[in-house]
Amino acid sequence: MKFNVGIIGCGSITRFRHAPEYKANPHVEEIIFYDRNIERAERLAKEFGGRVAKKLEDLLDDPTIVAISDCSSNEAHHINTSKALLSGKHVLCEKPLAISVKHAEEIALAERQSGKKLMVDHNQRFTKAHQKAREILDKKELGEVLTFKTTFGHKGPEGWGATKSNATWFFKKERSHYGVAGDLGIHKIDLIHYLLNDVIEDVHAFTAALDKVDEQGNSIEVCDNVVCALRTKKGRLGTASFSWTYYGSEDNATTIYCQKGIIKIYQQLDAPLIVEKIDGKIIKYEIEQMQTNDNQTNTGVIDAFIKCIVADETPPVTSREAIASLQVVEKILRSE
Repeated sequence: MKFNVGIIGCGSITRFRHAPEYKANPHVEEIIFYDRNIERAERLAKEFGGRVAKKLEDLLDDPTIVAISDCSSNEAHHINTSKALLSGKHVLCEKPLAISVKHAEEIALAERQSGKKLMVDHNQRFTKAHQKAREILDKKELGEVLTFKTTFGHKGPEGWGATKSNATWFFKKERSHYGVAGDLGIHKIDLIHYLLNDVIEDVHAFTAALDKVDEQGNSIEVCDNVVCALRTKKGRLGTASFSWTYYGSEDNATTIYCQKGIIKIYQQLDAPLIVEKIDGKIIKYEIEQMQTNDNQTNTGVIDAFIKCIVADETPPVTSREAIASLQVVEKILRSE
């Protein structure tokens, strides 16, 4: 089975993640690109051997397109993803699903009305280290989870985005809305939900724009740092920090503290997953490193999305799960 896919939005996430992974998938025949800036779409069509849709409607009305990636900026997700679903397309939407839980629920309604598959790109679930950690926790090899800590930080989106400048839409309240909480934080919230098979219920957080400035030299309109304390529905306690101001190597580490030991994830380059048992035994899993902005590898997200279409399976990251993570982000911002 081979079919065409469309991509809405032709920024860096499309160029470095979605387009090359669609190109490498054996079920994808051709990629059709749409962007409000047609030159961006034309550049990617040339780079990946696809074609260009001049209008969004041209993409949505194309009967050869079975699936669409919504890689538009945050404020447009509830519009583009809902339209794509109601046009009869399966959709992979970038995170966050929307700029509010209300808008996310609108997308979920469109999903139900269309009968099409909607998957959200919470890609941390697909790394080998996180999947192995989930397996260890599910089997209760270290007993029950007691506490956790997680962080996600790098130098900021201005070096990653298409403009390569501090004019990036990530710094604009009306487009990004959540700042670093919706860019990096939501990844770790979803990851904690996934690893612990639990949901974060209570949040106490500090948020701030500590260092980033916009193209006029003014402090940005959204937070560039978040530090919070969390409690899950099952009573686990944890801390989390998300930052656009880690001016060195990326930090994507998580630690899970259990009754009979500790799981350390992405803390050592030579061993992405380390288990330290209460008796002193240390097990190092030498599995693949996580993809970063500076280390582009296959995330597995596109392959998982295509597989759920071809095999008619439930997407591995559902809209309900994405909304649960979005609810936590809103609690973080309300807490401050």
